[in-house]
Amino acid sequence: QVQLVESGGGLVQAGGSLRLSCTASGSILSIDLMAWYRRAPGKQRELVAHISPESSTNYADSVKGRFTISRDNAKNTVYLQMNSLKPEDTAVYYCQAVIATLGIWDSYWGQGTQVTVSS
Repeated sequence: QVQLVESGGGLVQAGGSLRLSCTASGSILSIDLMAWYRRAPGKQRELVAHISPESSTNYADSVKGRFTISRDNAKNTVYLQMNSLKPEDTAVYYCQAVIATLGIWDSYWGQGTQVTVSS
């Protein structure tokens, strides 16, 4: 069984920074793509950023230049450094990873962590 556990969310003023972490644990053979998504109140879930095992990255236009995704393959961990936060960044942030266990690839999700940005 695989678990993704997120941490680092909280309340911050506009212009501030937060760093989210997500660690995968369990019967993991390999991890492919890792990503962060978010769901704001009343909105659909959206992709924030993703990162390949070789650390190739992609970002939503709304966060380019402010957020940085990174990963530590030795620790099975993905990070999201969020700078210059805006009230519209308020959402529940979820990590997602494509993981191989016992030779089967599947997509796994964390439980979510709340990020609230006050104006």
